[in-house]
Amino acid sequence: MNTTDLLQKALNSEHLSVEEGVFLFQQAATPDLMLVGNKIRQKQVPGEVVTWIIDRNSNTTNVCVANCKFCNFYRRPGHEESYITTIEEYKQKIEETFDYGGEQLLLQGGHHPDLGLKFYVDLFKELKSLYPNLKLHALGPPEIAHISKLEKASHSEVLSALKDAGLDSLPGAGAEILNDRVRRLISKGKCGRQEWLDVMRAAHQLNITTSATMMFGHIETDEERMEHFVDIRQVQSEKPADSKGFLAFIPWPFQDEETILKKIKRARNNCTGDEYVRMIAMSRIMLPNIVNIQASWLTVGKSVAQVCLHSGANDFGSIMIEENVVSAAGAAFRFTAQGIQDAIKDAGFIPKLRNQQYEFRAVPKNIKQQELDKASMIVD
Repeated sequence: MNTTDLLQKALNSEHLSVEEGVFLFQQAATPDLMLVGNKIRQKQVPGEVVTWIIDRNSNTTNVCVANCKFCNFYRRPGHEESYITTIEEYKQKIEETFDYGGEQLLLQGGHHPDLGLKFYVDLFKELKSLYPNLKLHALGPPEIAHISKLEKASHSEVLSALKDAGLDSLPGAGAEILNDRVRRLISKGKCGRQEWLDVMRAAHQLNITTSATMMFGHIETDEERMEHFVDIRQVQSEKPADSKGFLAFIPWPFQDEETILKKIKRARNNCTGDEYVRMIAMSRIMLPNIVNIQASWLTVGKSVAQVCLHSGANDFGSIMIEENVVSAAGAAFRFTAQGIQDAIKDAGFIPKLRNQQYEFRAVPKNIKQQELDKASMIVD
């Protein structure tokens, strides 16, 4: 086994094994990984366009019984700071999103023990009746698994009801690392590896567009990272021919500020810019059947994310009008619509606004620029 042969295998769009991925990640030079990641990107998404989106990541509730050790956002049932977002609050958030040029609500929350399928069906129907043009990129496999258990229903039954109520696409939330050893230690209350993958299989059967994620850099091994890639790749290979399946893959490093995982497990966010760039390149190399790779500027900042655009990434994500979960653990970067376009241009690319289906949109005229209300939340 040698890096030259493995890189050529990747360029040929062949699937690398877990062992080959580990060897390549540990042995290949960063410039070589970047070069190959970028070449594969150009095969899959030719040209110099880098996409971005305007949306808002809002939360249905912060009540959660999953007790993830990396999460500072959740509150236990009955906590004085617990909440369920009201319709009036949604209306304000959605109308602000429209003012900023967005058309989508990325809607997620905790594993609330009392919020079953009817709650989400009624919520989605009401939001769509109030705002017919609103796109709902909502929930995620752990929440679908949680609702399925509450209802004693199948994943397909839950997803079908949510789709009929207005669900447009399913985020790849809660993947963390798709390995049960890791999941037992950091997110024991969430669905396991197999169930996360099975929810996505069910979504693809229903032709619900999805994305996939990875949160790395805590207690996982390099082998477990590569297993994660292979699992995602396998599910994508099983999707029906008329289903888009995973439209994008988004890796980001663990944010450790004040987390239980840092305090108890001694996990640290030691991910350097170089390691993140290597992981973006490996995402492109290990996932030849997923078209879009997104750089997480929210967690690594502008400069590193710009390098990722030369390493396999073709998407810069959202300006994040609102984001509460990752920010609660230390992510401290923000963009305006103009700022994200300037960052893409400065990296040598052409910014194009997109929707969740990766279709281009015109940038709305007279778009309201987001006010940055926290001095610490700046893009480096």
